[in-house]
Amino acid sequence: MNRFKVSKFRHMEARPSRREAWISDIRAGTTPTCGNHIKSSCRWIAFNSDRPGVLGIISQEGHGESKRHVAYLGCHSDLVTDLDFSPFDDFLLASGSADRTVKLWRLPGARDSLPSVPGVVLGPEELPVEVVQFHPTSDGVLVSTAGRAVKVWDVAKQQPLTELEAHKDLVQSAVWSRDGALVGTACKDKQLRIFDPRARAKASQSTQAHENNRDTRLAWTGIQEHLVSTGFNQMREREVKLWDTRLFSSALASVTLDTSPGSLIPLLDPDSGLLILAGKGENQLYCYEVTPQQPALSPVTQCILENVLRGAALVPRRALAVMSCEVLQVLQLSDTAIIPVSHHVPRKTVEFHEDLFPDTAGSVPASDAHTWWAGDNRQEGFSSPPSSLISPSTPSSLGPSLSSTSGIGTSPSQRSLQSLLGPSSKFRHAQGTILHRDSHITNLKGLNLTTPGESDGFCANRLRVAVPLLSSGGQVAVLELQKPGRLPDTALPTLQNGTAVMDLAWDPFDPHRLAVAGEDARIRLWRVPPGGLKNVLTTPETVLTGHTEKIYSLRFHPLAVDILASSSYDLTIRIWDLQAGAEQLRLQGHQDQIFSLAWSPDGQQLATVCKDGHVRVYEPRSSPIPLQEGQGPEGGRGARIVWVCDGRCLLVSGFDSRSERQLQLYLADALADGPSAVLGLDVAPSTLLPSYDPDTGLVLLTGKGDTRVFLYEVLPEPPFFLECNSFTSSDPHKGFVLLPKTECDIQEVEFARCLRLRQTSLEPIAFRLPRVRKEFFQDDVFPDTAVSWEPVLSAKAWLGGANGQPQLLSLQPPGMTPVSQAPREAPARRAPSSAQYLEEKSDQQKKEELLCAMVAKLGNREDPLPQDSFEGVDEDEWAKYLAQIIVMGVQVVGRAFARALRQEFAASQAAADARGRAGQQSAAASNLSGLSLQEAQQILNISKLNPEQVQKNYEHLFKVNDKSVGGSFYLQSKVVRAKERLDEELRIQAQEDREKGQMPKT
Repeated sequence: MNRFKVSKFRHMEARPSRREAWISDIRAGTTPTCGNHIKSSCRWIAFNSDRPGVLGIISQEGHGESKRHVAYLGCHSDLVTDLDFSPFDDFLLASGSADRTVKLWRLPGARDSLPSVPGVVLGPEELPVEVVQFHPTSDGVLVSTAGRAVKVWDVAKQQPLTELEAHKDLVQSAVWSRDGALVGTACKDKQLRIFDPRARAKASQSTQAHENNRDTRLAWTGIQEHLVSTGFNQMREREVKLWDTRLFSSALASVTLDTSPGSLIPLLDPDSGLLILAGKGENQLYCYEVTPQQPALSPVTQCILENVLRGAALVPRRALAVMSCEVLQVLQLSDTAIIPVSHHVPRKTVEFHEDLFPDTAGSVPASDAHTWWAGDNRQEGFSSPPSSLISPSTPSSLGPSLSSTSGIGTSPSQRSLQSLLGPSSKFRHAQGTILHRDSHITNLKGLNLTTPGESDGFCANRLRVAVPLLSSGGQVAVLELQKPGRLPDTALPTLQNGTAVMDLAWDPFDPHRLAVAGEDARIRLWRVPPGGLKNVLTTPETVLTGHTEKIYSLRFHPLAVDILASSSYDLTIRIWDLQAGAEQLRLQGHQDQIFSLAWSPDGQQLATVCKDGHVRVYEPRSSPIPLQEGQGPEGGRGARIVWVCDGRCLLVSGFDSRSERQLQLYLADALADGPSAVLGLDVAPSTLLPSYDPDTGLVLLTGKGDTRVFLYEVLPEPPFFLECNSFTSSDPHKGFVLLPKTECDIQEVEFARCLRLRQTSLEPIAFRLPRVRKEFFQDDVFPDTAVSWEPVLSAKAWLGGANGQPQLLSLQPPGMTPVSQAPREAPARRAPSSAQYLEEKSDQQKKEELLCAMVAKLGNREDPLPQDSFEGVDEDEWAKYLAQIIVMGVQVVGRAFARALRQEFAASQAAADARGRAGQQSAAASNLSGLSLQEAQQILNISKLNPEQVQKNYEHLFKVNDKSVGGSFYLQSKVVRAKERLDEELRIQAQEDREKGQMPKT
């Protein structure tokens, strides 16, 4: 048996991409850290920018485009030291910083804006964080180092699972083994340690790694027991060592490189065993094949880079172009660009080569943090690499998820498939647009942006907006929507409440009456003059007293006039008769803070969600205790509740135990059965504020400080939630409210209009549905709407037990015909393309048709000739003259055609002879030098033959491969032979050009 097996990568070529594929116009950071400065998932690229604490974020979806948008994510208050993408979620990014924290960020889709706040914050530590790395098989597990400390985190609980034994000096590297059972660390005390974090906090093994303590890095191979370290020896030479944890006293193999000062970044692909060594501050990449069985570190190829390297990262194996035999892709971070460097193995056939691409680690985790910590060692699923460029991955437990009571989970990729094969919303293509600046109210100053989470922050009706101000005395500014523009720099007339504002709401049946809840447990009713607020008002119309603690929120009755419900820190809900100015009903049964309350559409029931983890439904006129009670959101950070689906269901927005924002849908008459569906959205600190449109069944969801508004159509039966296009803004909003339906532009198919409160302005946003036949009234989008501005019942009637239904109003504008009654358009008949038409015919038919077309252009042969109308000439005489003309014409045309044919043949023969001689000379030169033209071009990194470029690259490569600077005479000789081969080819081409110049012209 042959002991020395030939490597399948021996002919591998490293190809730096052309400038068109570079990601240019970036500003990379150069501060030295233990991290790689750049990381990549299948969807995103993240890198250190030149601004401390800021990461550059680039989508992978524009792969190959000459210009890609670079967004910047402000992560930390100090330098970002390391970063890592989750192996199970391409959108989950972890960052460590000198500000001593680790933060997790949920990156959005390619067209959405970046988050403003992290989803999870771990720490702070005592010293700056140096290393962060996700677990390779378990979801929600992370290792981090800070100074001499190494911690393994449960990200969902935001708590460390264990802290490893303190090292004697700064920890420079910490990596997981491929099965996630072990952690290897390299320390500045020159020791290499192996830990089993689930067994004990002490190191199970240790040995001296490198004799010099400068920047040691680690990487595990595909075989569990072997890992690679890079560092410096006592002579300050860079070296690479291969270790076996079963024989840990000495290295299995070692390679010494040179005395360059740049730290080596080891990028190891465990599937292929290929190791890329990238030196910071240098302009070359080394590639070695790691073979623990022999054992050996065998050089494969070397790539000269055009720019100095600041960082490097491997693109995930699932994103490689496997049909082109791309076995590796390195992203080189330079000062001003990110340069992809592809490594290909040349193969003759274009097919999937199983020997190059064994099954790789999948994107589905084998376990979660709890099961892994309990001792589960299952491995993640393995799959063949995809042939496409980008492969979607399944989100982690921190990402979006959809589950029903049957326990079936649905990932975003499955939701996308469901939207194709199953039901989809007719609003899925909805578009949110900020209206023209002429409709904005600008120059807002002194806004109170710290209102309680139970409040929307401001309120609006069809005439005006009420906004709390930060100044003392609980002032509220009232702005007229009919008077947009820039507000004066002087102080605005306000309502003086005398205490901090907790919540506020407009009376739906009286657009001039505003209810304001104060921190002093009182509710003040203000009346705004019809023309707007001209002067400061200090005396309210009515003051309601009764609560003993400050008030959370206010809700007017949807049908009965002068009925108001309020919730308070005294754990009661009180229902007031505003006409009498007194409390009429009191609801009890809550054990903790009441997060939210909502009237049912018919006004007969009241629903609440509480911090004690329960959802309750009351019939206020029947009993002060709950009619129904069920389990609510697990998280206690805040929640909202709203009635949906014509009052048949309750929608609750809140948090789960992992602080993920989620939606829960309940059947209103079966709360005890739990939610019918649960939809996980993202990780963010603010509570989602739901705005429900009963006409369309759409719910708009966003939080204070968010930049994105989610849109979902809510259904009472599976699939329960139909996702629609979301709206994103460039900056976070401080509040978001839905205006009455009558404010929509029906002719533009505008189904919702909202107001967005920013730091200094108020912007209207129109949500529209793109439709082709907009000249018709879209009655499928606009059913009859409730007349919500006119009461159905008086307060006395409702308190006496009466019920009612709101009146309905058609939104159809005068003169518009409903689209359901519009005449059907005859479908335009599309002619088949010319290519399709010709493909159906034989070659002979194509020739005949082309010939007929040419003849037709010359004229119709059935048309009478001019001489047919002449008189005075006999027909026989005409025939004789015509025959003579035809014979003479044929002779002239024949001689000209023969002469042209001979000239063309002579020219073609001369060109063929010249090409033949040139081809024979080129082949002879290849045989003589032992190098083909293509090989010579690859050695000198030449794409097009140019004498100046050949000389320039030759001088550079000859110099860097000189033995005096650590080069190789073998590589130097290759460079010389390649130069000789290209010089000979240039001579052959020059001779061919001279012969072409001497050819006869046709």
